Amino acid sequence: MVGSPLIDLRVVPLQTCRALERYHVERYRHSSRLLHILPFLRTWLHGDKRGSIDRFHNRYRAPYIQASDKWQHYNEQRLRSEPLILKARHRKSIEAAIRETCNIRKWLLHAINVRTNHVHTVVTANRRAGLVLNAFKANATRQLREDGLWPHSFSPWADKGNKRKLWNEQSVARAIDYVVNGQGDDLPDFDD
Repeated sequence: MVGSPLIDLRVVPLQTCRALERYHVERYRHSSRLLHILPFLRTWLHGDKRGSIDRFHNRYRAPYIQASDKWQHYNEQRLRSEPLILKARHRKSIEAAIRETCNIRKWLLHAINVRTNHVHTVVTANRRAGLVLNAFKANATRQLREDGLWPHSFSPWADKGNKRKLWNEQSVARAIDYVVNGQGDDLPDFDD
């Protein structure tokens, strides 16, 4: 899909997105899954003053884990490199890799938003969410290396990531709106 003249979801009215989603939900109902996939980079560690979430503290509206200098220091010592903050060239590389992955695997990418420390996607895929997440992370890492933006032999991504199944038209529309419009201001297309 790289360079494809298909619809840019950032400028499509919500009614059009809903019509597209109705079509794709019906088309893929039995063979595929609509997913909101969210891989993270290792930039927000447990113990951070902003708080964090782990598998034991991952409930809706539950409080974050409290800050802990000792825990944060421990996690910082375990890092194999400085955390990667995505600049414009990194974001372009990652987006191209995810679009290419979807194109090759015949997955339907509904929305993507690459931020400075994570990536949001809404995708229809005929695989389990964990496999989709791993494919995105693996191909994004490969593309970063090919573009000379990640010199290390290990992945910049945090283990696991958020994966949410979208079961109906309303959840798909909300996920697309959140990915496209709910992430703050657009990031610049240039590096300082």
